[in-house]
Amino acid sequence: MIIKAYRRTARITQSALATALGYDTTYISMLENGRRAITDVPTLRRVAQHMGLPPHVLGVTDPADADFISMIKFGESTIRLASIARESGHSAEAINELWPLVWRLEARLADGHADRAAAQLLGQARAMLGVALGDVLPEESLASAARWTGRALLIAHRLDDVALLTRALRVHGNELRKIGKKPAAAARLQRASDIAPASERGAVLIPLARTLAELGNAEYFDTTVTDLQRFVDSHHGTPLVNPFVVREVHLRGLLATGRLQAATRLAEADTPDAAGVAPQWQTIERVTVAEVFRATGDKAAASHALLQSIATAESTRLPHQIQRAMRAARGTLPEVEQAGAAALQRLCLTLPAA
Repeated sequence: MIIKAYRRTARITQSALATALGYDTTYISMLENGRRAITDVPTLRRVAQHMGLPPHVLGVTDPADADFISMIKFGESTIRLASIARESGHSAEAINELWPLVWRLEARLADGHADRAAAQLLGQARAMLGVALGDVLPEESLASAARWTGRALLIAHRLDDVALLTRALRVHGNELRKIGKKPAAAARLQRASDIAPASERGAVLIPLARTLAELGNAEYFDTTVTDLQRFVDSHHGTPLVNPFVVREVHLRGLLATGRLQAATRLAEADTPDAAGVAPQWQTIERVTVAEVFRATGDKAAASHALLQSIATAESTRLPHQIQRAMRAARGTLPEVEQAGAAALQRLCLTLPAA
């Protein structure tokens, strides 16, 4: 595409360019159409020099460019640490680490340094930033998280990287679900499930199951939960895909699809060990359990679970989860609403800008 753009801008024919570079016209045509690619660095440098372009426009970076190399290494470490922080319930800290990296990478690409390594890193950073924002922003600002994950998806579509595309589809679909765009969310999550590497499929099935339940598709929801349980059993779980989370997803789905008796039995059953589970999953599970008890008329049990959720959400700076608890209490549990409003007020000065 860069060669085609150059040729058209310079108003020269494929034949003239082929002659200048020492190639056949057919080969130039295949390069422009993406059917062939130049991969060796010396040839790319020669082409760039002839076309009067900076080498990095064709993806060539100077091996001596210490700043670029250190930025890539630093960026990869930053994203890994941000992921660990988020999975441990410290999404605000993850955001603080990601903002400078995203700004630096976007500035590099804006300056015309369209190298693949930087683009891949930016796609990963945008996705992680969007997910972390989705954890901490209040509901009225969640569209900002969806925009960031959408920006990650734009890059992923341009790169031949299945893992990055799977992740971008997954996180963007989940953020779309949060802001009520459920059919669009389901489409992206189903696409992610279709292409996901085996090790990543569990992380896709969780938001897909949530979305299907919210759409009222009980049959497909049941199938997805069964697949999710099999994944956990066979892969021994991950920080994001574990028996505790699967239980919460199953509870909410049964409730959303009108199966209260089954949901009540599950809510009353012993919970899996929550050791090592991030706080946001614990707050979500408590809210879901409370919603089941509220539906059965057990206000005391519902209030207790919601107050637990609010306390955990405040201590870990998760206003979205406080709002979730308040919504579950609305109209019947005023003590929970009051506790949630007070917690949000205490948090309001510590939230990042949307």
